Amino acid sequence: MTTKSQHASHTAAALLEAVRPRQFTKNLFVFAAPLFAGQFLHPTPMFRGLEAFVVFCCTAGATYLLNDILDREADGQHPRKRDRPIASGRLSVVTAASAGGILLLAGLGLAAVVSLQLLMVTAAYAVLQSLYCIWMKHVPVLDVFLLATGFVLRAVAGGAAAALPISPWLLLCTFVLALFLGFGKRRQELVSLGDDAASHRRNLDEYSLPFLDHAITMTSTLSVIAYAVYSIESATAQRHPGLWISTLLVLFGVCRYLWLVYHKGQGGAPDELLLTDRVLQLDTLAWLITVGLVLRGV
Repeated sequence: MTTKSQHASHTAAALLEAVRPRQFTKNLFVFAAPLFAGQFLHPTPMFRGLEAFVVFCCTAGATYLLNDILDREADGQHPRKRDRPIASGRLSVVTAASAGGILLLAGLGLAAVVSLQLLMVTAAYAVLQSLYCIWMKHVPVLDVFLLATGFVLRAVAGGAAAALPISPWLLLCTFVLALFLGFGKRRQELVSLGDDAASHRRNLDEYSLPFLDHAITMTSTLSVIAYAVYSIESATAQRHPGLWISTLLVLFGVCRYLWLVYHKGQGGAPDELLLTDRVLQLDTLAWLITVGLVLRGV
């Protein structure tokens, strides 16, 4: 009895690790619509945003399991990914597939309860991420664009759940920022894996450092410019003229990330940087406080 209990406990722990709870920070993008609509302190929009957050945690967890099932052999040869539950054998393929199916159904089911619009966005996200896992992650540039689209869908989901409009500028900011982080991640993978990069991720053989450096420069610049224009010219900015001040914090955050990528050799896991780099955390907190105060009219 004790042996079965221990096995179940180990399986549950491995499953929790496999759905990558540390990456759930990506799903915070669902709160973008309530935040910039000035509804972040209103119970109903924020509760709807929380529901969208749970929906995307479930759906994203299912796609992570699918990805790790398909990549288990390649991950087994990776210096860091070989410790993942499925690649290491701590979590069986059957258990992972079953849990992935349950998570996907739970995410879609909750989305349907919230609204038809959220269900449609969630379904689109699930389909795109499945295509990414099966094929599109092997196509250079398209892989990063598809990942960035996932962030846009998160932002759209927050608006759909709370029945709030989303500015095209905000979607553009989200998209180019995600591209910036995605190309930074590819650069770090290429550098850290060296000559073995292609054996761990097939499309890394199609990337080069000069290309990725140009892509990072272009997308980092565009992300700051897009946010700056949004903070001055958007309808939200017209109602809250002080929003432009937050651009300074966005610029600092982008520069900090570039410093971490080029000087510290980090950036392989952008979501983890936000959880570990104290300066980025303080900058994010300062940005949230600044935006909140401006939208509150303080």
